[in-house]
Amino acid sequence: MKTKNGVYFTFYIKRSKPLKSGEVPIYAKITANGKVEELAILKNIMPEKWSKDKGGAIGITQEARDINDYILRVKSRLLNNKKILEEKGQEITARAIKESYLGINKDEKKIIALFEEHNNGVRLLCSKGKDYAPATVQRYETCLLHLTNYVKEKYKVNDMPINKLNPDFIKGWELYLKTTRNCNHNTTMKYIKNFKKIVLNAFRNGWLKQDPFANIKLRLKKVDKGFLTETELATIISKKFSMERLNYVKDVFLVGCFTGLAYSDLKNLTPDNLVKGDDGKMWIHTRRQKTDMISHIPLLPVALEIIEKYKTNPHCQTLNVLLPVYSNQKLNCYLKEIADACGIEKNLSTHMARHTFATTVTLNNDVPIESVSKMLGHSTITMTQHYARLLDKKVGNDMGKIHDKFTTEKVSLIFKPICLN
Repeated sequence: MKTKNGVYFTFYIKRSKPLKSGEVPIYAKITANGKVEELAILKNIMPEKWSKDKGGAIGITQEARDINDYILRVKSRLLNNKKILEEKGQEITARAIKESYLGINKDEKKIIALFEEHNNGVRLLCSKGKDYAPATVQRYETCLLHLTNYVKEKYKVNDMPINKLNPDFIKGWELYLKTTRNCNHNTTMKYIKNFKKIVLNAFRNGWLKQDPFANIKLRLKKVDKGFLTETELATIISKKFSMERLNYVKDVFLVGCFTGLAYSDLKNLTPDNLVKGDDGKMWIHTRRQKTDMISHIPLLPVALEIIEKYKTNPHCQTLNVLLPVYSNQKLNCYLKEIADACGIEKNLSTHMARHTFATTVTLNNDVPIESVSKMLGHSTITMTQHYARLLDKKVGNDMGKIHDKFTTEKVSLIFKPICLN
């Protein structure tokens, strides 16, 4: 069949691809501007029942009529797809007609491709020192890896159109993260929240007709990270190790306990962050890598003594840092050895140091929560309240201030009893 625009549709059989039954597949040949594309129409026929001149089945049997009717429907669809391309003002090529027939839309946005595009932007901004920290970039990269593996395992494809996204996809990914990837609930929620950012951007751009997250609540469970008591902290301070690596880790951990700095901030400390304050004492002036919030912390004697200890350390001098900080994975691993050696039955981690500073070192020694919040680099007091825990000792001391006031004798004098008639 030839159209007025010089597009041809012809049908033929491929004798070179016989099936076990002896039948051969029927193909459509799409020709446009001298370019040719083949299209399997998913019908088969015995070679002797095919007419090359007619481009169809021979005879008037039901089988022949069915095949010829099917070929007519394919021709009609091909013509319709060509018309759609013309209406869109697109170039009419054999490839374009074939892809339109197969439902392939090159302009269609894909889930993985959009996430990759987002991550490329995040990576570029991070490399310029803007908006994103390296840890954030890594989190997005890991999230994309888990999503890519889920799509391959669940849907057997490398990518999917964004308009195929629905609540079932999201619930399925949550199940995959918790089971196949063995992620805990909060880690799973954080990955899904990262993905939600890409999805909502697609929705706002009109690439999605509905927001698949509209009725999905992503709630984190409250997790008590734990903290060290004064006794446990004193035990670690007094403990001496024969292995240099454990002494390094102990010192870095203790600086975290007495400054509240997170792992990434401890690792990035340089001599430039060490500042003499107006009070004549040494302070740490830094910006939190995670939030970019300014954090000014007066150095307590324990932390200052440790920092002074490493001024001549070759590793610190070479890298121009204040402390010899291992990778976070190694630190947490070695902290377990330290806990065992000190008889502490808690899961020591770099983040526990930050909680210990907020609880044992500051709040329970009457440092106002506003000051603690500023030192932790929090933007709101609410964030600090997640770290705040009052020990029984603090509660006991506070209640002790009013203990003698509320004896039976004094209460009767302070509060006049109500006389009932």
